[in-house]
Amino acid sequence: MRTKKSRCLIKTVTADLLMIITVQCKPNSKEQVIEKISETDFLVRLKSSPVDGKANQELIQILAKYFGVTKSEVSIKKGQTSKHKLIEIDQN
Repeated sequence: MRTKKSRCLIKTVTADLLMIITVQCKPNSKEQVIEKISETDFLVRLKSSPVDGKANQELIQILAKYFGVTKSEVSIKKGQTSKHKLIEIDQN
């Protein structure tokens, strides 16, 4: 009688550390300021105007510096042309 050897496949899955936050932008402000309203809600005052994506670029830059990640790890998921944005931050 033959016995079957069971094979066990072990996979290690590294979970991505993603943070999703909502941001309300206020362009054309005198200074750059990030105000934390709650754990996932922020108010960000930006110096640049919302023309040709300049405010979005400034937003990504200031959020990357605030959370200590690179600019490529910060992305706007919703609200490219809106003051209310959904931001994804990859914290790997």
